[in-house]
Amino acid sequence: MSQVLSEAPTPDWPHRALDVPRLIAEGWSPRPFRDFVLKVHQRCNLACDYCYMYTMSDQSWRTRPAVMSAEVASAAAGRIRAHARAHRLDTVRLILHGGEPLMAGRDGLRSIVGTMRAALTGTCAVDFGLQTNGVLLDEAMLAELRSLGVAIGVSLDGAPADNDRHRRRADGRGSFAAVHRALTLLDRAENRSAYAGLLCTIDPDTDPLACYRTLLGYHPPAIDLLFPHANWAEPPPRARDGETPYADWLIAIFDEWYGAEHQATRIRLFESVINLVLGGGSRSEQVGLSPVAVAVIETDGAVEQEDSLKSAYDGACATGTNVLTHDLDAALVHPGIVARQIGERALADSCRPCELRRICGAGHYAHRYRRSEGFRNPSVYCADLTRLITHVHCRVADDLARLTGARQ
Repeated sequence: MSQVLSEAPTPDWPHRALDVPRLIAEGWSPRPFRDFVLKVHQRCNLACDYCYMYTMSDQSWRTRPAVMSAEVASAAAGRIRAHARAHRLDTVRLILHGGEPLMAGRDGLRSIVGTMRAALTGTCAVDFGLQTNGVLLDEAMLAELRSLGVAIGVSLDGAPADNDRHRRRADGRGSFAAVHRALTLLDRAENRSAYAGLLCTIDPDTDPLACYRTLLGYHPPAIDLLFPHANWAEPPPRARDGETPYADWLIAIFDEWYGAEHQATRIRLFESVINLVLGGGSRSEQVGLSPVAVAVIETDGAVEQEDSLKSAYDGACATGTNVLTHDLDAALVHPGIVARQIGERALADSCRPCELRRICGAGHYAHRYRRSEGFRNPSVYCADLTRLITHVHCRVADDLARLTGARQ
């Protein structure tokens, strides 16, 4: 594998400070990509005020094709097949994403899924997912996606007024009513097999339990609760020394979820923190040091890092590779990809002595960015993560002590 560097701005970490050839010479090897985010449509029918793609630093969507062409889809399928064969992968996961992927239409989505299935049949199993704002998810679209075997995740930020404060159409109208209709369809018995869950962005100015109970009303099999994308250059709006509004919001939900007699749903962030406290791994990019093996394929074929990095600076996701001209192994040795696979070696010096470092993992990689230094910093949500993890640890430790004491 040859190292390919991005032509985008290159902060010190990891672009110059991380010596990838030396790591490889010392015996380190990259984890192959297993998750592929396919940007099937660059545009969106909402204008969410916190969207990293349209409202933050990277505006590359403006110069890319609106829709992934058949040529790019075919090239991507071939590269994924070759990657799976070279690394003997038994399963890959393909996420149809945007923008808003449903804007590609039923025919467009059917074509892309068909191209990918045809390429990967006989090579490995493939799981398809799709993340949508739900506005275009009607009965016909849902039937199409269900028939294609695509699991659907929907974004919703809680109660109507709370959701519509941020997740609005370009003309200012809220999206809740349309999403409610979509989720009512998705919650039908015949559609449950296609229901992946809900994604919700934290807003500490809202009532956390009202938000949680609204989400539960749609009976999601899983919920993702996400910190809003922010960094040291663009800190979160409620960031104040000594305060932990995001942790406080999360803890209110954690206590209701964890203390319930029967678990109503899975919450990936909470499950990951519990697993890490108990010595296991993480399924969430927001915590832990588990290697990240995700490649994003844009509508023009560019292979990029996880797209939340668009919140940091223009070109932060770039690897300088493209499925039309490069195999996927070329992107595997880009410093930005490598930095997310080397665990504690990627942590800032100030994180290394912290007793929570293996659980926290310095938080989401995008949230570590500082203009003068790049990504080798603690999370801008460090105080919130510390409070949340400590709270979860105490609850779990108390339960374990109670259980072990009862057995003696």
